[in-house]
Amino acid sequence: MRVLTAILLGLITAPLWAGDGRGVEVTIHEWNVPWPHSRPRDPAVAADGRVWFVGQGDDYLAVMMPGEGGDREARFRRHDLPEGTGPHNVVVGPEGDLWVAGNRNQRLIRVSPASGDMTHHAIEREGADPHTQQFGSDGDLWFTLQHYNAIGRLAPDSGDIRLIRLPTDNARPYGLDIGPAGDIWFTEFGSNKLARLDRETREVTEYILPREEARPRRLEVAADGRVWYVDYTGGYLGRLEPDEVAFEEWPAPAGEDALPYAMGLDGQGRPWFVQTGPDSNTLVGFDPGTGEYIATMAIPSGGGAARNMVWDPARASFWFGTDANTMVRAHIE
Repeated sequence: MRVLTAILLGLITAPLWAGDGRGVEVTIHEWNVPWPHSRPRDPAVAADGRVWFVGQGDDYLAVMMPGEGGDREARFRRHDLPEGTGPHNVVVGPEGDLWVAGNRNQRLIRVSPASGDMTHHAIEREGADPHTQQFGSDGDLWFTLQHYNAIGRLAPDSGDIRLIRLPTDNARPYGLDIGPAGDIWFTEFGSNKLARLDRETREVTEYILPREEARPRRLEVAADGRVWYVDYTGGYLGRLEPDEVAFEEWPAPAGEDALPYAMGLDGQGRPWFVQTGPDSNTLVGFDPGTGEYIATMAIPSGGGAARNMVWDPARASFWFGTDANTMVRAHIE
């Protein structure tokens, strides 16, 4: 293992106001990641405030330590992963260890944040490709396998891995979130469906979106159990009421060319997402109370694509990586 230290190469700040008098202020800080063309993505915020992320294009796990003084400085440290890992996602486990989804080498990797020591959990299935992962309230790690067409569960203590194949062929399970009741929700990016996995019975329930051409990519489950999602190909933000099996959708500000990708819910339960179609990419906020968009602002570097985002309640901010090789903090007030 090789550990590197890097200093901030660049910072762009852009305080931006949402219009129409709604009083939402968004400030974007953006840092260049010191390993060029590495596609930093899928950050996770640890209890100590450090921000972990993976370099999909350069096989690393890295940590970013935002500095004091308005976060105008940051330090980066890198842990090299085995060549060919193709890391896709990182999450912080209940005990503080980091868990990396090795999308190309068919394994989940547990990493000690203190020592960098790694434990590899191989998925013994040809073509298995762990993708997006999250810990459930039961302490198990749940994850999607997009092209293997399954949902996976790993028990950290025993290392036992179970895979649940999906009823829809080529469903391509992609984004994943854990609902308030502990059920596993995910998008089926190869179809026009959202799905829910009962963690006890392993039964999969699929919910068909109103439009056949829709392709949902990311989702987030709100505290009230409603499921928010973005339709990547059609350019929509949507909401599912699971009990009534009722959908409501709103066209994204950029319309059919929006390509909404990374999304999350802020501290007030408002959905935000990144439109990756426009050049520059734009961060968009939505108010469920009014049914209107409350903010649309450009990412200073252009972005290229923002693939996943995470809410940091301590800083009232979203974090995400971009294909412009930057890490972004969007502070919401």
